[in-house]
Amino acid sequence: MSKKSTVRIGTQDGSFYCSGVFACALLKLLPQYKDASIVRSRNPSVLDACDIVVNVGGEYDPSRHRYDSRMKEFQESLSTIMKNPGYNWTEKLSSAGLIYCHFGHEILRSVLPDITEDRVIDEIFKITYDTLIKEIDAIANGVPMYRSVTDLSSRVSRLSPQWYSHLHHGYNQDVNIERKFEKAMALVREEFLEIVRGTKNILLPTRKIMRRAVESRFEIDSSGEIITMSQPLSCKEYLFHLEKEMNVSPSIKYVIFEVRPYYWIECMPVELNSSEYRMLLPEAWGGLSNDTLVEACGIEGAIHVVSGRSVGGHKNKEGAMAMARKALKIGKTMQDENRATTKIIIKNDDV
Repeated sequence: MSKKSTVRIGTQDGSFYCSGVFACALLKLLPQYKDASIVRSRNPSVLDACDIVVNVGGEYDPSRHRYDSRMKEFQESLSTIMKNPGYNWTEKLSSAGLIYCHFGHEILRSVLPDITEDRVIDEIFKITYDTLIKEIDAIANGVPMYRSVTDLSSRVSRLSPQWYSHLHHGYNQDVNIERKFEKAMALVREEFLEIVRGTKNILLPTRKIMRRAVESRFEIDSSGEIITMSQPLSCKEYLFHLEKEMNVSPSIKYVIFEVRPYYWIECMPVELNSSEYRMLLPEAWGGLSNDTLVEACGIEGAIHVVSGRSVGGHKNKEGAMAMARKALKIGKTMQDENRATTKIIIKNDDV
């Protein structure tokens, strides 16, 4: 029989939220904390006896392994802690992001032992932060744009006992809350590992292709806002990462790729998981196919534009590029007109 670990991770008792649960789950992915017991308490003397404390205690001191982010004076972000080029995120951290900043690279090396290049680990670290951790931090800090009923934070909150839980027959608060905390840790652990492994599986085969597509964007169109790929864009996360790393400006609006026998134009969202797009295809094209679309856009071979205008197709690559260039021209004209109208309205308001 193996000796039970005496290592203890301290965190708050009572109701729990995604940031604290996530911090504990991340730590338990490390060999030194894998078998650690979770001590849920707000008692200072109990927490003092813990090897590491997260999301409670009112103290941020990495030298003592104290990682609470809930104090008024705490204003740390990924950029202030990492202090390296390419770590430009300025959103305030929760305990999830705080633990990820201090232990994330070590965690990734532990769960991805076949990845030996530091550069690849670093890319996966950034994509995982931008895809998952940043959202948890934002919700924990009350940023409304990151809230929905199906996000990970909401799913964890539904596991936490509510004020009416004691009304249910046979409910044992002490037993149930610890079981639910363990269930929440398993939930966030799987979500994290799925994103990390998925990023690795998609990133490694496509990263060079995507980087080359971004580097050669001005060869495709003088605007630099259209890129072409030989396959669908399978890792938008990495494209956003490349844009930040390479200081791409103006941002990429359209990605053209082949799904035989046709070529498709995909509009890029404003940011990852956003339903708002940088530039949709023209309104007059939306929902049209074949001859009616050709008549509307004036480009022979056009086959379809979805009603939401985020995707359009053509029979060949040259035609898809012509559609993208025309859409870009129309979109920029409309943006200029909207800006001019806004200036007139503001000027009239000042009169």
